[in-house]
Amino acid sequence: MTLYVFASWVGNKISAFAFFLCQNCLFLSLILKIFIISETMLSEKQGEEIMMSSLNETNEVMNEEREEEKSGNSTSGLKNFLWHGGSVYDAWFSCASNQVAQVLLTLPYSFSQLGMVSGIIFQIFYGLLGSWTAYLISILYIEYRSRKEKENVNFKNHVIQWFEVLEGLLGPYWKAIGLAFNCTFLLFGTVIQLIACASNIYYINDHLDKRTWTYIFGACCATTVFIPSFHNYRIWSFLGLGMTTYTAWYMTIAALVHGQVENVVHSGPKKLVWYFTGATNILYTFGGHAVTVEIMHAMWKPQKFKSIYFFATLYVFTLTLPSAAAVYWAFGDQLLDHSNAFSLLPRNGWRDAGVILMLIHQFITFGFACTPLYFVWEKVIGMHETKSIFLRALARLPVVIPIWFLAIIFPFFGPINSAVGALLVSFTVYIIPATAHMLTYRTASARQNAAEKLPSFMPSWTLMYVINAFVVIWVSIVGFGFGGWASMTNFIKQVDTFGLFAKCYQCPPKLPPPSSNHTMHH
Repeated sequence: MTLYVFASWVGNKISAFAFFLCQNCLFLSLILKIFIISETMLSEKQGEEIMMSSLNETNEVMNEEREEEKSGNSTSGLKNFLWHGGSVYDAWFSCASNQVAQVLLTLPYSFSQLGMVSGIIFQIFYGLLGSWTAYLISILYIEYRSRKEKENVNFKNHVIQWFEVLEGLLGPYWKAIGLAFNCTFLLFGTVIQLIACASNIYYINDHLDKRTWTYIFGACCATTVFIPSFHNYRIWSFLGLGMTTYTAWYMTIAALVHGQVENVVHSGPKKLVWYFTGATNILYTFGGHAVTVEIMHAMWKPQKFKSIYFFATLYVFTLTLPSAAAVYWAFGDQLLDHSNAFSLLPRNGWRDAGVILMLIHQFITFGFACTPLYFVWEKVIGMHETKSIFLRALARLPVVIPIWFLAIIFPFFGPINSAVGALLVSFTVYIIPATAHMLTYRTASARQNAAEKLPSFMPSWTLMYVINAFVVIWVSIVGFGFGGWASMTNFIKQVDTFGLFAKCYQCPPKLPPPSSNHTMHH
């Protein structure tokens, strides 16, 4: 009987989720149509200027690989459809799915630190800033790849990564800088996903503490070693975006239906430390393009990536802005002590469905963030071009161990996002790409022979340099400077309050068992 009730509950939730996705398909389709129209117009205007013989050869090679994947017996058709992705659509879903994951649950917390107006402004500002630097990364990737292919370098069995782009364009010192920041950011990005898994599942099952759940989910996430590359995330990216869409709109509707708590207070911004901590968490939110190069390399036509991240960000705005604003409106300053929005929303089947879907999505995001680390490790030990999935999976396992360990040491869901944003994201996805772009095209000959010409909305290289300089100065001062001070002050406070290896971070105190001294009267 219990099994029947559980099966019925699961069936109801799946049906409701499917209905919800159908309602959102129209909006997804609209965004993608706008993107395709934009790409078509851009390619018509710049086609003959941009298309170079080296990239044409690259496309031919990748199309041959694509045909090889499609060839063979008919039973492999479904596998290819679900497993092998490299289209514009795949890249869009990858960017949108990867851009917002567990951070969706911490944005209301950031709004309580910033206040409603600042929270909305910072989201839009950093979303556009992140789209700009993702565009710069895509330009530098195409520049690097075109130069290398003119030297007859073949990348058929090699995944290009950001630090290799920096080395090819600017030299070995930039490779070291890119490798250090990118790997450290991705390492802590995967740590945050593990922490979020434990934090979320606790709101469904609190019989185990969060540290024990971290052990369990660490073992589950280790299975991502079997996913070879970003080519193979097609179905996962699609499902992941559907899951965050459900969760975001559940948060919005649940908060509005719940209404404002009694005597709700919206005092933010109240403290300077909180203000910059919240701003830096939003900086982290739209700094998910540390895997941009790997996503581009997985595309059949990488030169079409340029505006994908921007259109992904537009869709993400429809998830992050309504959900963060609605939850902050409903609960106000209570969020200052509840960094996970699930902890305040009423417990029911809809919330539990959101928790489960976010858990699955965090598994996917763990794989997104960890796959570039797998590539780096494979290159270090000489296993990167090995064709056996099982041998590569075995070689990748040591990468998961330090991630597991760090998630147990620093279980501070929320504050760790801001610390990573200030100290790592600010450099990895904002300062370094903008600086690298300025240095790559600092000479007149480099600008004249650039693989990608200036976009139609950019009248001159001078304006390009002005924008890049603004990004570097702003993020250095506000993101790294003030953000680093605020987030580390808050982070140290969490360590002092809860200690390292905290068994159950921000868990409500459990009620003592009823006293046995009371006598039962009949």
